[in-house]
Amino acid sequence: MDETLKYLGLIRILRVIPLIITLLMQTEPMWMWIVFCAFISLMLWLDLAVFNRRSHTITVKESLGWTAFWVMLAMAFDVGVYYYLGQERALEFFTGYIIEQSLSVDNLFVILLIFGYFHVKKEYQHKVLFWGIFGALIMRMIMIIIGVELIENFHWLIYIFGGFLIFTGLRMVFGKEKELHPDQNPLVRVFKRFFPVTNEYHGDRFFVIQNAQRYATPLFIVVLVVEVTDLIFAVDSVPAVLAVSRNPFVVYTSNAFAILGLRSLFFALSHIMNLFHYIKYGLALVLTFIGTKMVLMDTFKIPIGISLTVVASILVLSVVLSIIFPKPEPEDTSVTLDITDDRITAEE
Repeated sequence: MDETLKYLGLIRILRVIPLIITLLMQTEPMWMWIVFCAFISLMLWLDLAVFNRRSHTITVKESLGWTAFWVMLAMAFDVGVYYYLGQERALEFFTGYIIEQSLSVDNLFVILLIFGYFHVKKEYQHKVLFWGIFGALIMRMIMIIIGVELIENFHWLIYIFGGFLIFTGLRMVFGKEKELHPDQNPLVRVFKRFFPVTNEYHGDRFFVIQNAQRYATPLFIVVLVVEVTDLIFAVDSVPAVLAVSRNPFVVYTSNAFAILGLRSLFFALSHIMNLFHYIKYGLALVLTFIGTKMVLMDTFKIPIGISLTVVASILVLSVVLSIIFPKPEPEDTSVTLDITDDRITAEE
């Protein structure tokens, strides 16, 4: 019976594949998708199997080097988009890339908290991010295809997406910060109910064999939490990029290059994230602007060049304000103990 259910599930999945291929071919030639996916797969394989075959702590210098590499790849790709698809598509790619980069910065803050919560060692963080991003690339392709198809067939959804982005932007400014409890994630709870998990880490391994039984390690739980986190953030970022372009190829490739570049930048930003405390308000303005652009799309279409200028200006301004008006350091209320001559004195 179980085998029959497995085969039925596989058949259902295989039925979806022709639909996805058909939707992709409606926009750009299939060879573009094949070349792009093959290239990204090759780069990810080189990253994991060659350059980072052994777990190690990623230095700031190494992080910045890989970030520069991915940014240059994205810009070179945009030149190709300009050559094959025209100036408008190239501008859409660049704007979507900037929007996705900016919105993903907030995601990095949460991932940093997740690593701290689960006490993930620095030398294992690269592997977690690698598999987290790998899953994110697959999930975002599905979300983008579904989003484009829904908008094409149900045009009124544009107003729903736009209103949701405006609401999200306002919530980022006026909403209260919620405490992070990754272990209470519903996916984690369900996984632990059906699959045993060890109490301790086993190096960079996701699964181990103990007493003739396979166990997941806490490191795999961290990957699950990172995947869910990215899925939640994609609910905001994918509609935002869809407001710029409805071309699945442009939207997906801009998303892919942005999150790949930010994964590399994570290890450098982790040291200075707290410095840019106004970035939160900048992201809120970006979401509100993009949501307004979506809502007004049928009555007043904002040119892509103006959208790019507004988004870039907001982000630059939020960074400049963070530097000019730094976040005040919290007062030191700690108590130090001075032990001398068997006497203990407390100094504040």
